[in-house]
Amino acid sequence: MTRELVVLGGSAGSVEAMRSVVAGLPADLAAAVLVVLHVPERGASSLASILDRSGPLPAAPAEHGAELHPSRIHVAVPGRHLLVRDGQMLLSGAPRQNRARPSIDALFRSAARWRGPHTVAVLLSGNLDDGAVGLAAVDAAGGACLVQDPGEAPHPGMPSAALAVVPHAERLPAADLAHRIEKLVSERPEPAGSTPDRDLIAETEMAENNTLIPAGRQPGHPAALSCPDCTGGMNAVVTGRAVHYTCHIGHIWSPLTLLAAQQDKIEEGLWTALSILEEQARVYDDLSARHQRGPGGVDRKHQRAAAEEMRAAAEVIRKHFPDIVLDN
Repeated sequence: MTRELVVLGGSAGSVEAMRSVVAGLPADLAAAVLVVLHVPERGASSLASILDRSGPLPAAPAEHGAELHPSRIHVAVPGRHLLVRDGQMLLSGAPRQNRARPSIDALFRSAARWRGPHTVAVLLSGNLDDGAVGLAAVDAAGGACLVQDPGEAPHPGMPSAALAVVPHAERLPAADLAHRIEKLVSERPEPAGSTPDRDLIAETEMAENNTLIPAGRQPGHPAALSCPDCTGGMNAVVTGRAVHYTCHIGHIWSPLTLLAAQQDKIEEGLWTALSILEEQARVYDDLSARHQRGPGGVDRKHQRAAAEEMRAAAEVIRKHFPDIVLDN
């Protein structure tokens, strides 16, 4: 059996690369092509129609439960993960992975579990490290891994992160990816060396069924970290050289995306602290103007001093706020 599944993922700056890949694929490609582009969850996506016009293969939005057919392109829809299981595609409303739904990693991991060495995974331009963990899963399962050359990618973060965890993945310019995909699809891969590991099975089940995994079957090991989305405890899961974090309900984070989400929480907390300090200063000002005693019998003089103390504390945060945000 040849490789009959191609999974293609990209984010910022990847649409032109996707068009280039699709333009170079033959009309009789003996594999189904599944595509995920990180897009906003609300609203329509025109990616399927763009890719449909870009090459000989028909492209259409993915449909839940539909069979996978060779020589066709199935494009993830906003707000749903695109997954594979046996010979079908699934659309899932499971929790976001790397703050995205659809998620590249979710598609790649499901392909790794169900199609293993019969998968060709292709990662294109994008920020941070989305897709790296999924590519590592495909590699561990014996699949073929291709990465857009970071030197030509408009946003090299994703390709660079992928090469850091799968250093033997082939890096190619976008214009050369289609020819390499065609060749890989025509080859007979080595048989799978082992069954999917326990962690991969648990995580793909969470994504497929949008259900919790019992405590004894949760993937990975405790990481002493909280999920930025739901504040639940998280486990660390290792795949080859890659590590990611998953909470008990299924939010999944790669390291750089987790750091970015934590930074957002820091910024949110700083703005909250500034707001509260300014409000406290105004309350003390109001008490002082009304000649009223404040908490604990604080007199007018001390109320003014307290207001100034609140403003001074706020100024310390405000002064350093740009550095805290930009340095992270």
